[in-house]
Amino acid sequence: MKKNNSNLPLRSGVGIVVLNKNNKIFVAKRIDNQKNFWQMPQGGVDKNEDYLAAAYRELEEETSINNVELISEIDDLTVYELPKNLLGIIWKGKYRGQEQKWFIMRYLGEDREINIKTKNPEFCAWKWIDLENITDFVVDFKLHVYEKIKGKVKKIIN
Repeated sequence: MKKNNSNLPLRSGVGIVVLNKNNKIFVAKRIDNQKNFWQMPQGGVDKNEDYLAAAYRELEEETSINNVELISEIDDLTVYELPKNLLGIIWKGKYRGQEQKWFIMRYLGEDREINIKTKNPEFCAWKWIDLENITDFVVDFKLHVYEKIKGKVKKIIN
């Protein structure tokens, strides 16, 4: 008998907006989705780990970026639900979506320090884009999250 996915919990996660010195946003293309979808770094929170520690850890694990300063923590949590076709597949079928705490950070390093060929790579490409474009290439089920983040970042950099 198939599990009722609406009873699955939300995964606790973080997202990181990484701004360079020109206020461009870091985005990367996932290895497991070869369509033209790009995302900002994000990932899960480990047991007994606080959100900020998780953000720094995930950022370094996914991109090798560790030379950042925290600009702002976005107050409220954002939630997205997985579409039906991904339920039971993503996160080993344990979660129906994710509840995320987002942070805005300034990258202080050089582009050559960024390395997505990490121990467990998640991305196949990365680039810097204008804030206005972060909603252009995101998967549908995360669009509302990126629109909200876009508004919060706009207030900070303008």
